[in-house]
Parts: sequence; structure tokens; C-alpha cells
Amino acid sequence: MAARSGVDQGLRRPRVKTPTAMPSPAPPLPPLPANPLISVVVPSYNQGAFIRQTIESCLAQDYRPFEIIVMDGASTDNTVQVLQSFGQRPELQWVSEKDDGVVDAVNKGLRRARGEICAIQSSDDYYLPGAFSHAAATFARQPAAGLVFGNVDRVDVAGQLLFSPRQPAYSLARLLAREVFVYQAAAFFRRDLALQLGGWNPRIPHVPDTDLWYRLAFHAEVVQLRSALAACRTHPGQRDTHLVAIYDEYLQMLAESRELVTAPRVLRRAAAAGAALLKFRYGGPWSDAELTRAAWRALCYRPSLLWSPALPKHRLLPGYFALTRLRRRLLGRPP
Repeated sequence: MAARSGVDQGLRRPRVKTPTAMPSPAPPLPPLPANPLISVVVPSYNQGAFIRQTIESCLAQDYRPFEIIVMDGASTDNTVQVLQSFGQRPELQWVSEKDDGVVDAVNKGLRRARGEICAIQSSDDYYLPGAFSHAAATFARQPAAGLVFGNVDRVDVAGQLLFSPRQPAYSLARLLAREVFVYQAAAFFRRDLALQLGGWNPRIPHVPDTDLWYRLAFHAEVVQLRSALAACRTHPGQRDTHLVAIYDEYLQMLAESRELVTAPRVLRRAAAAGAALLKFRYGGPWSDAELTRAAWRALCYRPSLLWSPALPKHRLLPGYFALTRLRRRLLGRPP
């Protein structure tokens, strides 16, 4: 893990090391064809209950051409049977073999892909109608864009809508401060640029998507769409339940960022605030005092959070978390 900084002992803010050689600026993105190929990489392991809807949501899109590349890690459930049931669909290719986890699967898929525009879709999430055409039209209007993202709908195991999160306007500072999220399910990017930047980082298997979004945002324009492009499913066993691992790898990601080390101070402070907010929002593994300190540190690094819904002000009060748990117990709700 990264060493603690003298600026922020409680947050364990990583000290960003100066690299021996800074990366050269990314060259201008090559122009896209009139109808660029969209490649959807689907890493999969034992998601036979959901992957059919993922694939069908692609096949139902009103945009052509596209390809679906399923990289299955030798699932032991019915995933292969589901994939075989699609027959010889020309848009779908898949392989089921042992891999080194989701990062390995995604990077293999990115290398197999042929599309100018790429997306990485989880095998338990799915696209909403019009997502591909909306993304392609945006890249056509914004030729300097390296990343286009939209909103998502949150659904349960059965696909029933839970809520539809909506976000403030994008800026790089807001992205680093975790006031704006790039949901993997609703993100499209230039594949050539992603490969130039190294794809997903195998050293941070719990936050490789966030890491790629940050790198793309430093090297190309980012365009935010207000419409929902995909549905994210909430169910047990997801990666975002591994709270401590996610937080530790997030700090590692910031410590290793070549882009952040030379970024303006306002962006470095936004990134430190984002790390504090990540810890604050996850809650569970840390004490009430640690969470309250994290909230205050986020505010100190980025005072504009005082007016942002990303940091609810009532949670800054000492004892808030203990009172919340007591209230849940009194109401008979799970902690």
C-alpha cells in the first residue's frame, strides 16, 4: 500500500510518485467512419441467470454494425448452454476458457475487438433501447471525444426498476471528486485510445474501470449524456461489496497515476476529496469516528461539496452513524 502523506494521515492519502519519464500527450484521435463498428466486450463467469438479457439487449439495438465478444472464464453453471442457444448469430462471438479474472478477460476482449467504438458490459447488466445509436451519434458530433457516458437505471434481480440516479454536469474535477460517476454499463470509448493507455490495470482488479475512465479523461474529451443508456442490476456477490479491497486499490490507483502527478492542484485536491468520499459512502468496515473524519476531510479538500448532494450535510455531525444504526434496529431493519 502507498505510504501515508503528511498532509492527511487519517485518510491515508497516497503520495503520488513522480515517474521517471512522463507519458507523451496522446496524438489526435483518428477520424471515425460514417458508421463505426461498436464492439461490446462482455466478461463473464457464472452469470447464466442474467447473460441472456445482456446479449439480447445488444441484439435488439437499432444500430448496425456491432459485435458482441463474450469472454467467459470457464463457467460451471449454464452460461455455455445459454451462449450456445444463440446459434451462429454473426454479431456474437464467444469463448469459454480459464482466465486470470475479470481484468484478464476484458483485456483479451479488447484485443479481439475490431470496433472503433468499444464498450465493456457486465454479464448481469443490459442496455436500454437506442443506446448504441445515441452513443454513435455523439461520437460523430464530437470527434475529439474519447469517452461518452450516460445515466443508468438501477434494477433488482428480476429487472424491476429500483431508482434512476441522475447526475450533475460533468467536469474533470467532479469526476475525480466522485460527484459524477461514469457507470461502466453506460460508457462507450475509443478502443484505440484505451489500448494505447494500457487497457485495464491487472494490479487493481476491483477498480480497473474507474482507472480507465480517469486516464481517458486526461487524454481526450469526455461527453456526458443525460439519458439512461443501460440498466445496472443489484444482487449479492457483486464486486462492489468488497469494500476494503476497493478502497485500498483506489488509493493505489491514485498513487500510480502518471496523469495526476502533474495535474493542477485543484484536480489533485479533488482526487483526495474523492478518496475520502469513497470511504465515507461505503461506511461499514470503518468506525463512526473514521467516517466522520473522512467526510470533513473531503469538505476541506473541496469546499464546494458544501453545496453538493454528494456529501449530505447532516452526515457531518458526530454520532450520525450510531444514531442511524439505532434507528434501524428500532424499526427492525437490517444494519
